[in-house]
Amino acid sequence: MDLEKHPQKPVAPAEPGDAIRASDADRDRIADILRDALADGRLDAEEHSERIDAVYRAKTVGELEPLVRDLPTTRTRTDTSTYAYGPDEPDGPAENLIAVFSSTTRKGRWRVGRRTNAFSLFGNIEIDLTEALFGQRLTVINATSIFGNVEVTVPENISLRGSGSGVFGNFDVLTLEAPDPEAPVVVVNGYSVFGNVEAKPKRGRLIADLHNRLRKHLG
Repeated sequence: MDLEKHPQKPVAPAEPGDAIRASDADRDRIADILRDALADGRLDAEEHSERIDAVYRAKTVGELEPLVRDLPTTRTRTDTSTYAYGPDEPDGPAENLIAVFSSTTRKGRWRVGRRTNAFSLFGNIEIDLTEALFGQRLTVINATSIFGNVEVTVPENISLRGSGSGVFGNFDVLTLEAPDPEAPVVVVNGYSVFGNVEAKPKRGRLIADLHNRLRKHLG
């Protein structure tokens, strides 16, 4: 056989799709699916946290897809006008509340961001959401208390979930499930060391009433 007349061309091995390097957009897409799954109650706060960590450690598309294989990957939520949610925007910077040998309070009429970090060291932090405006359905509060106190109060007809632990301290989130599947969801994560983290509803405060009054005022 004359090799010069029939030269053999090197053939590159086929690269499986799963080996393609993941982009920031790929990771954000998976993170959005996980966020919706948490808001819908398909994942609890601990599972969501574990999968989100895996999302931002993933190097390839193949590492991302198994994280949502057991979840719906399309959004069916279209009507959120009851609660006056804004457009679904990428996550902005978290709001940081810090109390070191001091006291910090967030209450009254304010617009809640997607993420709030609360850190108390020999201090006290109060986060009162009973008159707050939710610009999105899912709000996550990361609370850390060391010889201090973090207290979160929410309207009684939203969903409240949490995951955390106490070391010689208390971590107590009173789980709620709103009757309305489109109601805001507040997730409180964190831990306390010789301190207290508590989240509970305030009786008589209803989120829909507040947003109805807001729409009438703006109208």
